[in-house]
Amino acid sequence: MKLIFLQILVFFSFTLSMAQPISKCSVAELETLVSTSNDELLVINFWATFCKPCVEELPHFIKAGNSYKDKKVRMILISLDDKEMFPKKIVAFAKRHHLNAELKWLNETDANYFCPAVDSSWSGSIPATLFINKKTGKRDFVESEMSSEELIEKITEMLGK
Repeated sequence: MKLIFLQILVFFSFTLSMAQPISKCSVAELETLVSTSNDELLVINFWATFCKPCVEELPHFIKAGNSYKDKKVRMILISLDDKEMFPKKIVAFAKRHHLNAELKWLNETDANYFCPAVDSSWSGSIPATLFINKKTGKRDFVESEMSSEELIEKITEMLGK
């Protein structure tokens, strides 16, 4: 009996540890994150579970994040899903899609407010990605789906290599 209980406990502990945590992020916190990034390349992808192009490009961000994890690249995936999705449904989605990058949920639905805070050119369409390298002073915003090759090329360019 103790052995079965222990096996169940280990199984649930392992299952819970596999769940990707996700935190709320306000526009003010996002602005702070963008303005205080240090000597790393900050890559922030804006996506949603209902956005087919977003879902199609997410594996590219995971692959790039894993490839560049030792090269001072910080990958953040910010969900723009509705509040009903946070946190359970977004976490379940992240788990299903093996999203092991840093996850946040933007708790603001007014695109007229949060888009200009990210980039003055952002129309609000997703996927969209912000690249910031404070060390080199480079900043770029891409408002479209990116292929794996385009993402790697952009990261390489932003790293100054």
